[in-house]
Amino acid sequence: MTALQSKYTGWLIHLTIWAVIFGMPLFVTNPHRPLMSGPEYGRFLVVPLSFMVVFYTNYLLLIDRYLTSRRIGRFLGWNLLLIGTVMVGVHLLFRYVLPPDAMRPPMVRPWQETLRFFTGNALLYMLVVGVGVAIRMTGGWYRAETARRELERSRTEAELQNLKSQLNPHFLFNTLNNIYSLIQLDADRAQSVVHDLSRLLRYVLYDSSRPTVPLRAEVDFLRDYISLMRIRQPRHVRIYVSLPEEPSQAPVAPLLFISLVENAFKHGVSNEKPSYITIELNEIGEQLICRIRNSRFPKNGEDRSGSGIGLKNLQKRLEMIYPGRHTFEYGPLGETDYQALLTIRLQEP
Repeated sequence: MTALQSKYTGWLIHLTIWAVIFGMPLFVTNPHRPLMSGPEYGRFLVVPLSFMVVFYTNYLLLIDRYLTSRRIGRFLGWNLLLIGTVMVGVHLLFRYVLPPDAMRPPMVRPWQETLRFFTGNALLYMLVVGVGVAIRMTGGWYRAETARRELERSRTEAELQNLKSQLNPHFLFNTLNNIYSLIQLDADRAQSVVHDLSRLLRYVLYDSSRPTVPLRAEVDFLRDYISLMRIRQPRHVRIYVSLPEEPSQAPVAPLLFISLVENAFKHGVSNEKPSYITIELNEIGEQLICRIRNSRFPKNGEDRSGSGIGLKNLQKRLEMIYPGRHTFEYGPLGETDYQALLTIRLQEP
């Protein structure tokens, strides 16, 4: 709902409430007097109209000018003056302008009746002020909370875009390294792979700019990327891949799993020692489970390949996109193995 729509809705609620109050005598009748006469209804109108004066003087003026700025003394002083003036005006109208109520006997002790009138009505007008304060302050809190949420949403979107802008060059850097290695091994095959690479880059540069992509597209992207990574691996590296054969069209955030796959190839492969990488992605009901396990060959401090932003980037994205709907665990398994396990609940509860 826009701010303008919310404003109109609020005033429509006000109009409805006042319409009910002003129309009550037309619906609540007595068997002996089924309907108010014109003069009687005129006397009745004085009270709700005076309530409106007190209510909207506070709602539109006094609350914003004094109460929200914490000048409570002035707020109370102006309300005492306002309520006193309105009650005197109502009393004079009833006494000298409007015809008396024929159902009531004349006052025997006018000063006592007057005191009772002012005392009882003062409490009513104070209640009207309290209602005005409650409604105005609640509306102000709602607007402030809406603005805060909108600001938080904008900040989250900006941070997500920043994380994606870091991820795209990171992916491109690693992929170009693979192409460079392939050119040295098999120049003819490298030409074909460049065509495949264009498809990967199209996904990274264009499809990943959307908030979500179909799971099928994300799985196809992973399958193509792993196929590209297999080319440059030595023969002593065993790679086992299990991806869904018929993935659904469930929407997922793009590029969620590429950091895990890249990390496995970066830290799980040795040029001399036997190595392995196991990549499993399963869609079970509303859950998506990605488990990647690999041999562990930590890089030394001088190796800056990949810039090391992958898993930290992923962890931040998950916290913003799937708060309370994911688990993400990664770390060494003993001295020789490493595992990353990511579980995502695709549907919100």
